[in-house]
Amino acid sequence: MAQPKRRHSHARSRKRRAHYHLFEKSLSVCPNCKELKLPHRVCPNCFTYKGKVVIEIKEKEEK
Repeated sequence: MAQPKRRHSHARSRKRRAHYHLFEKSLSVCPNCKELKLPHRVCPNCFTYKGKVVIEIKEKEEK
């Protein structure tokens, strides 16, 4: 296989990596509890999705 004759400079490598950065997460507001959540996912606070309860929580019995 062919090998590069010269090494890439720091500037050339860093230009290639110019788009390797983190993006902010887009958040939406839950219509049920008004908390922030990731779009198209179950709300981690009230466990609803599109107005329907998806996960039901069994509460612990107190002694």
